[in-house]
Amino acid sequence: MPVNLTAPDASQLFPVAGVRLGVAEAGVRKAGRKDLTVILLDEGASVAGVFTQNRFCAAPVQVCREHLAQGAIRAIVVNTGNANAGTGEAGLRRARQTCTALAGLLQLQPRQVLPLSTGVIMEPLPVDRIEAGLPAAIADAQASHWARAAEAIMTTDTVPKAFSARARVGGAEVTVTGIAKGAGMIRPNMATMLGFLATDARVDPALMPRLALELAEGSFNRVTVDGDTSTNDSFLVIATHQAGNAPVTSLDSDEGRALKAALLDVARQLAQAIVRDGEGATKFITVRVDGGRTADECRQVAYAIAHSPLVKTAFFASDPNLGRILAAVGYAGIGDLDQTRIDLHLDDVHVAINGGRHPAYREEDGQRVMKQAEITVRVGLGRGDAADTVWTCDLSHDYVSINADYRS
Repeated sequence: MPVNLTAPDASQLFPVAGVRLGVAEAGVRKAGRKDLTVILLDEGASVAGVFTQNRFCAAPVQVCREHLAQGAIRAIVVNTGNANAGTGEAGLRRARQTCTALAGLLQLQPRQVLPLSTGVIMEPLPVDRIEAGLPAAIADAQASHWARAAEAIMTTDTVPKAFSARARVGGAEVTVTGIAKGAGMIRPNMATMLGFLATDARVDPALMPRLALELAEGSFNRVTVDGDTSTNDSFLVIATHQAGNAPVTSLDSDEGRALKAALLDVARQLAQAIVRDGEGATKFITVRVDGGRTADECRQVAYAIAHSPLVKTAFFASDPNLGRILAAVGYAGIGDLDQTRIDLHLDDVHVAINGGRHPAYREEDGQRVMKQAEITVRVGLGRGDAADTVWTCDLSHDYVSINADYRS
């Protein structure tokens, strides 16, 4: 069961003017489930994307990068059940064939379509099934179908992930709605992760690539389930320019900061939902590292803790074997780290001070915190003023079972 996460209420997801979503059952891998999604955009929308840094990136990632460079995106097609990764030139042809099929039905150019896939790696994409399912997905497209789309893009997720917000930007109300999928193979580096975030705000199209990057850095690039960076990670940000706000021409202006804050709020909720729904997860863990010389080194230490199987299994067992956290800090790769300056807190419990056990620390206090569903680990490095935060989950028996049975 996910950690303090429930399926979205469709009535609480706000339509974004200029965006329609439709889903269908195409039988990409299994019959009887929604596995094909189209996102249709009005003319004039702007789209930017951030993609996996995995050098073995999937065919759809490569095609998305090509098409985004040419601009004027009008449609997105997403299939689950098959990642179309590790498929060579044939995979690229099939990704492009999918774009051509959808473009033909919508009277667009193939370069105006972005393909995204998620699922099993190294299997041929069944383009014939996708082509057969596209008319039904198009016919299903409505502005209110965010919850349906969130369900249709799932793989091992147990609940759909979708959030909305409204904010005042440039003298008018703007809407933000986003969906994402992911539960395993999660350590985005721009997990398997797909994210889509749309707003009706008017924003200079030239700002969109920077906006997408900064949003990813503040959200999806702060989560990990198992440390595996997917071949298919993709995060798309859409602006339809249909709200009544004064156009945002700088992200450093008051209007730009207000828009980014609204978008980042939804992006972080989506990113944290992925961790809350991590495969087999029973606990949601915030790892906060402060006192660093740079934010990058703080994040490096935070990820060492968040990726450690020994730390993660201790949290699953509610076992306050907290020396494992200090060990992870030590091997994080900070060459001149002074262990005598390290502090460790577990929520309100001061576990270690100056690199050693705090005199007042009692194991029953540590266990009390570790039994909680939500836990904050805070490490002080004692070497500067920088800080950073990562969100992760525990590692349970079910994680092994889910991934052992993934293709069955």
